[in-house]
Amino acid sequence: MSVAKRDVSAAAHTLGLSGRPLCVHVSLRSFGWVAGGAPTVITGLLAAGCTLLVPTFSWETYAVAPLPRQRLAQNGTSPGYYETSQQALPGAARIYTPDAPDIDRADMGAIPAAVLAMPRRVRGDHPLCSFTAVGPLANELVAAQQPLHVFAPLRALAEMGGSVVLMGVGLTELTLIHLAEQVAGRNLFRRWANGSDGQPMAVEVGGCSDGFGKFEPILAPVMRSTVVGQSRWRVYPAHETLERTAQAIRNDPLMTHCGRADCNRCHDAVLDGPILPASER
Repeated sequence: MSVAKRDVSAAAHTLGLSGRPLCVHVSLRSFGWVAGGAPTVITGLLAAGCTLLVPTFSWETYAVAPLPRQRLAQNGTSPGYYETSQQALPGAARIYTPDAPDIDRADMGAIPAAVLAMPRRVRGDHPLCSFTAVGPLANELVAAQQPLHVFAPLRALAEMGGSVVLMGVGLTELTLIHLAEQVAGRNLFRRWANGSDGQPMAVEVGGCSDGFGKFEPILAPVMRSTVVGQSRWRVYPAHETLERTAQAIRNDPLMTHCGRADCNRCHDAVLDGPILPASER
């Protein structure tokens, strides 16, 4: 049996999501066969009155190496990263704008790519980790995103009573937990992309998410679920999820650690992230 637009809309109604903003992390493949592909899932949610927010990251196009004065300690980098990144990163001649169509398609998936291709989408002002929204509340969700306010769309989602929906993916995709790390007192990591002047500027990014499955029992009391086609949807109210995960990180900083001894991002995150220059503290 194939999944149709009406099935997606019906699931949104059943879960009480109609008319609400949603951040969706999704595997289209998890549905099985979807008649019409990615646009069917998007239009099904829009038909239920939802505003759809998706990550549309573009590291592969815009990442650059930092200037020597921009190199930070405790920044989740491997030994020698600052030296080797001079040759390895792709964005030297590129400057991002929110009108750009670029996306790391292999990592983001078909649905974020389809949202980004829509004519009325609104994309955030972040060259590496933008979010893009479509629907009646798109501008309100995305407007505050800036290079040093990477998770502003997720803050807005929480303030607006929205939810995060994991469609056929696990908690390692729950980007909201990176915002919870910041709420808990950690500095977010810095990477670099060209500013409007063509020079490298620091931008906020998240860290390793491979350990986020440990939050499952903490979030179980606020999670709702259903199945659409073959895809299990798990719905997490953004505000409650942010509060619960931030408090769990305060109680036990190792909650976010993936468990790998060589994971510099997890190690430095537990130490509260990069040591920032005085101008950013």
